Amino acid sequence: MTAILFDLDGTLIDQESASASAVRAWGAELGLSLDGIAQRWAASSSRHYARYQTREITFSGQRRERVRDLVGRDLSDAEADELFAGYLRRYESGWALFPDTVRCLERLRDAGVPLGVLTNGDRTQQLQKVDRFDLAGYFDAIVCSSDLPHGKPYPIAYTSAVRALGQEAMDVIMVGDSLEHDVQGALAAGLRAVLLDRAGEHRDDDVVTISRLDDLVAATAELRL
Repeated sequence: MTAILFDLDGTLIDQESASASAVRAWGAELGLSLDGIAQRWAASSSRHYARYQTREITFSGQRRERVRDLVGRDLSDAEADELFAGYLRRYESGWALFPDTVRCLERLRDAGVPLGVLTNGDRTQQLQKVDRFDLAGYFDAIVCSSDLPHGKPYPIAYTSAVRALGQEAMDVIMVGDSLEHDVQGALAAGLRAVLLDRAGEHRDDDVVTISRLDDLVAATAELRL
């Protein structure tokens, strides 16, 4: 039976809203300009998180660089860590499931489909999210990039997750919200893929795309689930 491998943030958990709300409140506390702060924070996060995925910097290091970018000045590691804690507290309190997450997982589990998670994140933090929403019981494997030499879109991330599921690459469908990390990288590694495009931002006839997880079962039928 074909297995499904889910991305976590932006796919099952609404990380973006939590981050935007947190950085606005945190920025106000720090007296920073709030004009475009969520966009600036997201861009910095993407840039430095990509460096973490190649292990150019550590997980803690990418957090510190994001703080330095936002405040616009040099900070010691200890200063950056102290400031980041103000963001992190708000970010964690803002985590929320997308409304269609549990419906989708329950439908697939009831159908006997093997399920897994492949997430570009630190295992401790990502398991906090999984545990917060009692999701662990849905999954046969949870693979975090912190356990690997490189994260998505590097091939080792997908092959490691496929192996953890006990499957062959051709028998696994990757589902996620990133065209680069969840679709293109998965396809290059021999998996099949479905793009979750909740905002309708992508138009690509070569990619199977859904706008909500409720449509996943029908979409995977196109891929011969």
